[in-house]
Amino acid sequence: MQNESPKLQRSLEELPKAEELYKRLKAGVANLIAKHSAEEVHLVGIYSGGAWLAERLKEDLALTTSNALINTSLYRDDFRKIGLHGQKQPTSVPFDVSDKHLILVDDILYTGRSVRAAMNELFDIGRPASIALAVLLDRGGRELPIQADVVGEVFELPNTQRFVLSQNEESIFDMSLKEVEDA
Repeated sequence: MQNESPKLQRSLEELPKAEELYKRLKAGVANLIAKHSAEEVHLVGIYSGGAWLAERLKEDLALTTSNALINTSLYRDDFRKIGLHGQKQPTSVPFDVSDKHLILVDDILYTGRSVRAAMNELFDIGRPASIALAVLLDRGGRELPIQADVVGEVFELPNTQRFVLSQNEESIFDMSLKEVEDA
């Protein structure tokens, strides 16, 4: 890309620290939860990074309601183009979503297609009272009109790179940058 914006030319030293982003995410999710009765709020993590985040948020915020975990592979509108995700984890929604306030949690917001797929799956299960979106990182590049209610940070990338979230045995998060082969 010859005409990259200054945002796209940030160095690796500027790569966001995942644990710092998580602290911002946690504070934002706590604010979302405070707007409703705690018994009516559930976190819904999108596999895999969003599921990790939702599990840690549940523990750190001492939530007593069950989390749901969503595998969006079969609900994506672009699976013929990108193939089915190798993720083998099944969707698990151990509560009735009807009239509940759901906070959809994902690690990286990019095109918006995973979020749309997760919402489609949730509406196939029931009719939530509301759905909010909380993401660790917004990397730009939206293809659908999806916007997060809580964002750890906005850090735009060229389409030749992607963020990869990982966690260790103690559930401490780390973020790395990976070059995309067929961008």
